[in-house]
Amino acid sequence: MTESTALKQIHTQILWTRLLAVVEEQAQTLVRTAFSTTVREAGDLSAGVFDTRGRMLTQAVTGTPGHVNAMAASVGFFLQKFVLASLQPGDVLLTNDPWHGTGHLNDFTVVTPVFNGASPVALFAATSHIADVGGLGFGPDGRQVFEEGLNIPMGYLFRAGEVNETLLEIIRANVRDPRAAEGDLYSLAASNQAGAASLLETLEEFGLESLDSAADMIIGNSRDAMLAEIRKLPFGTWRNAMRIDGYDEPVDLVCAVTIGETGIEVDFDGTSPVCGHGINVPLTYTQAYASFGVRCVIGNDLPNNAGSLGVVRVTAPEGCILNAPRPAAVSARHTIGQMLPDVVLGCLEEPLGGNVPSEGASCLFGPVFLGGRGMIPGSQGEPFVINAFYAGGAGGRPGKDGLDCTAFPSGVRSTPVEITENSAPLIIWRKEYRPDSGGKGEFRGGVGQVMEFAHADGEAFAVSKMFDRIDHPPRGRRGGQPGEPARVYVSDGTPLRGMGREVIPAGKSMVLETAGGGGRGNPDDRDPERLALDQLNGLIAFHAGLVFTQHRQVIEPRTL
Repeated sequence: MTESTALKQIHTQILWTRLLAVVEEQAQTLVRTAFSTTVREAGDLSAGVFDTRGRMLTQAVTGTPGHVNAMAASVGFFLQKFVLASLQPGDVLLTNDPWHGTGHLNDFTVVTPVFNGASPVALFAATSHIADVGGLGFGPDGRQVFEEGLNIPMGYLFRAGEVNETLLEIIRANVRDPRAAEGDLYSLAASNQAGAASLLETLEEFGLESLDSAADMIIGNSRDAMLAEIRKLPFGTWRNAMRIDGYDEPVDLVCAVTIGETGIEVDFDGTSPVCGHGINVPLTYTQAYASFGVRCVIGNDLPNNAGSLGVVRVTAPEGCILNAPRPAAVSARHTIGQMLPDVVLGCLEEPLGGNVPSEGASCLFGPVFLGGRGMIPGSQGEPFVINAFYAGGAGGRPGKDGLDCTAFPSGVRSTPVEITENSAPLIIWRKEYRPDSGGKGEFRGGVGQVMEFAHADGEAFAVSKMFDRIDHPPRGRRGGQPGEPARVYVSDGTPLRGMGREVIPAGKSMVLETAGGGGRGNPDDRDPERLALDQLNGLIAFHAGLVFTQHRQVIEPRTL
């Protein structure tokens, strides 16, 4: 290696580190300015910088795989419609089209070109989940995407610095919480603006006119490093299938993973067909989570960008539930898509020598609560809609127990009790571990949680449920036992469906028990000391929940 080449690589490494800081600043701006609790508290977002060809260079650590990896494809769609040379400083583009964005109408993707003088040098993109976009609301009950809310085709949010007021007026007129929707769009634009300002400072400091040469090196190095990791594995094809609850009938996710010289092929041929309700998945979201499953165990310390993602190729037959054509209903696409990493990991168990975790609850348990005048007949309270996120247990890991109440693979945080109660007239009477819900094994699955929700004034309220793993719990691997299935019911014991909107009667509450993760390895091989620790942790979890519940019962709801 010549001295000039070595210096160039060092220079590129320093620039790369700076780009990581730039996109993290972009993401944190989004978190700090967002209106929706899903973004502000749970981190349901993505942020990244792209070169002028629409290739993702780097992503922020803050964010979800479904957003980040789908957004990586989304910027290319924008550039197909808007030639970069036709854009100008002050332009900001947006869409929430599920097939050109991140899979459903609640996610808005905003793309901002960056100009160094008159020349475009990069693009910033950010995505966040907006709590309500009208229509039936966030949930699985729609029959077509037209019912699920307002669909904004790729267009201008700002043009030469002037806001598209007509667009904002249309959005405000069609959503249940116009203030939050409008605020979140400004938040997305602000995050891109923050990233752009930092990038221009970086280019000036490094004496660069553009990112083009650095982009080629970053993407090329990432691609080569990922291929090197793949070529360490045995070549061949491995298969796996998973059955989950679906909306009103089970869904089979069938996968074949082929490892070869030029990369990894993930094929979902044989998967169940499109569903008549809103759990269908656009292909970009399928590609996002399937490729994430690969990246979790192969080259997981390499940059996640167009280079490393490009050698993991994901396909699914059009018309199956993982490649749902327009106008299929897709609002709750995450209930299927977030299962895909576990399906892919099942394929990789053999070529990786069993060095993969067991199945976990995987999909988020994300109830959407609605109530108040105009929402529930007879209600006198103020209208409200709030989307909260909760998690089940992760699967047992090689050499370790599964993580408790952990949102793998989405990575979003559970919504704090205080935030939910401050944002809506709801009381959460219980939030506690669900002892013994993790599957037994040499390494047990992570445990789920138990939560109980009620209206603060005793009124009836509605909940739109997107819960799976009720009939088909997470499976163990290598002799490990399955985790406990999820449950959802009214406080009087009346069972509720896992999917769809239902009303919780006045004076009653809804109880949610999330699933535990599958165990890994033969339970008889578990260390006796770990068994004793399991029993102790179960007692602690039970009594902690009991103390929390008793404490809450003596406080007037209005004082919380």
